[in-house]
Parts: sequence; C-alpha cells; structure tokens
Amino acid sequence: MISLDEAVTARLESHGAQFEVLVDPDAALAIKRGEFEGDLEDVIAAEDVFEDASRGDRPAENDLEKVFDTTDPLEIIPEVIQRGEIQITAEQRREMQEQKRKQLVDTIARNAVNPQMDNAPHPPERIENALEEAGFTVDPMQPVEGQVDDALDALRPVIPIRFDEVTVAVQLPAEYAGSAQAKVRQFGDLEREEWQNDGGWIGVITFPAGLQNEFYDLVNENTSGEAETQIIKDKDDIKTR
Repeated sequence: MISLDEAVTARLESHGAQFEVLVDPDAALAIKRGEFEGDLEDVIAAEDVFEDASRGDRPAENDLEKVFDTTDPLEIIPEVIQRGEIQITAEQRREMQEQKRKQLVDTIARNAVNPQMDNAPHPPERIENALEEAGFTVDPMQPVEGQVDDALDALRPVIPIRFDEVTVAVQLPAEYAGSAQAKVRQFGDLEREEWQNDGGWIGVITFPAGLQNEFYDLVNENTSGEAETQIIKDKDDIKTR
C-alpha cells in the first residue's frame, strides 16, 4: 500500500450515494485508461471504500450492493476509479506536475541530441531551461510518453534538437573483457560481438544518442580507460573517439 500523503481521491456519485477511494495518482490514470497491470493492493492507501474519505465515513452496505453488486473493496475500487472522477488538491497537482516535468526532461535528455554540435547530447539543465523559455506546461494528469512530441515541438524554436540513436563499436582489453562486456551489452541493443584470440572482446551496440556520455563513462570506469570506442555512422564514415 501507499501512504495517505501519496494518494489522491477518486469519487463516484451514483444512485444518490457517494463513494470515494484513495489511490496512487499514476495508477488511477492507468486504471482509467485500462492500462494498469500491477497489483491493486500496492497502489491504494486503504483497502476500503468511503462515503467521505476525509472523515473516514463509509457508505451503507446496501448502497454498495445496489451500485456495484458486491461489497468487496478490491472489486469496487477499480470501478470507482473508472466510472468516477479523480480529485486532487492544488498541492497534489503541483507535486504531480513537478514529478512529471522531471520525468519528461529525463526522457528527452536520454534520447535527444544537438544536430548542430555533432549530435552531442543536451544536458538536462539545458532542456529544462529551454522548456521554461518555450512556456511549455506539463500536464500532471497525462502520461509523460504522450507529452514528448508536444514538448519537442515547443523546444525546436528554442534549441536545435532531435531524437536519435547512436551505434558504437567497443574494443575491450582481455584484462577487463569478462566483466565489462556484460555491462556493455546491457546498455542497449547488441548488434554483433566477437571474442578475440587474445581474450579481448569487440561489440557493436546501439542506444539512445543522449546517453553517449553515460556510456563512455561506463566503459572507462570498467576498463581503467583502456577500452577503444568508435561511433559508427555508416560503412564509409567511422569516427574514432
């Protein structure tokens, strides 16, 4: 279960009665969209249905039976969310908006590059400042994934930006290959790999272009800076880093 501080109220009015449940805001939106796949007990603040959650008042059992054909809270809670309205306070809305804004900035930073600077990643601070300059407002009631395209449209007049992937060839010395290749291959999509006769390892991996600095840091940390990397653009254009 979640804490009361994290929960929002979903409210349904039906047959002259009111029903309220306390639920995680993101889970409530997922349930409304029919996309929730988790355990309901993990995303509610109380395994109960209220007439007024703020006072702890509960509806009469005959009202539950009349509206939901059951008195089981775990059956009623999703119905209240799906059929009712999600109530949030101004403070909850601000907190949700701030959380979604951070998630949006992180998503864009992980995937976007600056095409005017040799496809270098944009730091999150630059994206955050550009969103503010563009006057983009994050919708706290919508999933981040559904707001990325609108955010990019707002950013393009402010900074040069595009989503891209990068493909990098990595050569790991034999001394580090055993442990380092396991971490490298998990970073993105491994296109191909080859073990060398001396025990070294070569791999070609594709991942979001915004993660280049993170990738090089990973490689260097696990090989004491002795690995070699190449950004592969095409067969005739290979840039050595």
